[in-house]
Amino acid sequence: MPNPPRTRAAALTAAALLLSSLLAGCGDDDPGDEDLTAQGLSWKDCPAPSQAQGGAGSPSPLPDGGSWQCATMKAPRDWDEPKGDTIGIELIRVRTNGEANRRIGSLIFNFGGPGVSGVTTLPSFGEAYEKLRTRYDLVSFDPRGVGRSTPVLCENDQQLDAFFQQDTTPDDATERTELLDNTKEFNEACEDNSEGMLPHVRTTDAARDMDLMRQVLGDDKLHYFGISYGTELGGVYAHLFPENVGRAVFDAVVDPTQNSEQGTFGQVRGFQLALDNFAEDCTSKPEDCPIGDTAQDVKDRIAKLLKDLDSKPIQGVFPRDLTQSAATNGIAQALYSKDLWQYLTEGLEQAYDGDGRILMLLSDSLNGRRENGEYSNITAANISINCSDDKPRYTPEYVERKLPEFRAASPLFGEAFAWSLLSCTDWPVPGAADHPDVSAPGSAPILVVGNTGDPATPYEGARRMVEALGAGVGVELTYKGQGHGAYNSKNKCVQDAVNGYLLDGKVPATGAVCS
Repeated sequence: MPNPPRTRAAALTAAALLLSSLLAGCGDDDPGDEDLTAQGLSWKDCPAPSQAQGGAGSPSPLPDGGSWQCATMKAPRDWDEPKGDTIGIELIRVRTNGEANRRIGSLIFNFGGPGVSGVTTLPSFGEAYEKLRTRYDLVSFDPRGVGRSTPVLCENDQQLDAFFQQDTTPDDATERTELLDNTKEFNEACEDNSEGMLPHVRTTDAARDMDLMRQVLGDDKLHYFGISYGTELGGVYAHLFPENVGRAVFDAVVDPTQNSEQGTFGQVRGFQLALDNFAEDCTSKPEDCPIGDTAQDVKDRIAKLLKDLDSKPIQGVFPRDLTQSAATNGIAQALYSKDLWQYLTEGLEQAYDGDGRILMLLSDSLNGRRENGEYSNITAANISINCSDDKPRYTPEYVERKLPEFRAASPLFGEAFAWSLLSCTDWPVPGAADHPDVSAPGSAPILVVGNTGDPATPYEGARRMVEALGAGVGVELTYKGQGHGAYNSKNKCVQDAVNGYLLDGKVPATGAVCS
């Protein structure tokens, strides 16, 4: 697993999986004294997604006929020089279907990653947010460096195929050297192909873009729904602009107190917990579990499969074989959502018979690969933003010392996640900080929703986000469920609490629990 992402939105799972040109963003080399807060947006029908956004077709209208519109907002390339060159930030919206006199404003979504295209993701979940649309225009965007917003680029499609097939759990010095060389080559390609954007894709830059977006959209306050990494972005926004926070919800919460090693270790434990829950679920059903007799048997058979694949890959999606790394990625992808557990069961059952196609498709979904072999830029953006944000840089010797701890936390995921700490070692831009600052004294209340079974953003992060936001700001809601995120689990208790706050300003009692 070359770079197990510190956070990935649930939007990357169900919609992206079901098995189913590049535009660099508008720029202005001489903006002069233009007041970017006064710019007008030219809303038009959305074009088909670019390769960097993930391809496919233009978004379909909503059932009531609501149409999706896209526009490009100018933002400073370098926020330290706000009168300098500009880049384009791609936006998407659908207007409210409620009464004009009840409209609150725009509700801006960020679906995580970092690296997820909001322009392509929001329409895929449009119907899930129909109730919120009664009082808001629903808006999302491609953060800088992502999709159509001046995307960072690294390796080409053929190189990425090889990158995701490589052995990410080296067993000897030769394999370790190969992993290090491949990581360095990837990072150098990012610097060579991203046209100077790498120093300008930090989360603080995206937060400033959001405040400009708020003003351009004509809103006095930023009303916000952040999922996964979107909670970190929302927390950084609240820290920088506490007086501008309106009604905000953080779902699938990133722990803002952890550095990159601590965050990665937390994910190791989270994915192991999700695997334990998956195995228990399979073997507890009245019908036979086709992949094991007991929960431990399920996990033992998966471990044996991965060990065998390390030396002898099996048929995947022609012409690629299913390697150990690809299988681990595929299993991780399926653990993001309980809706995908059936595909994991089927994929494992087939893999035991020598057919790795389903696990390969799951892996491709995680990595942003389409059936035609084209990759979105989610991996390039994910690594670029994380490495620009995260200050720590780790050595191979340090990782080797940490391997026993990571293996103990998860025999299945531990090694791959530990070696992923080297992703930023040769990164050409220094990281900004050990962890984000999200303290937001004076902010309006922020509803923070934690899921006890979340693999990618472990539950403990919600409480730490509440504490870090500061007294009187964070309001914690617990969901006792499975998968990454809570609102899109369709749990009525969670949705009623979130809708009640965003639509009517009703703040739940802190410490409330939904199950």
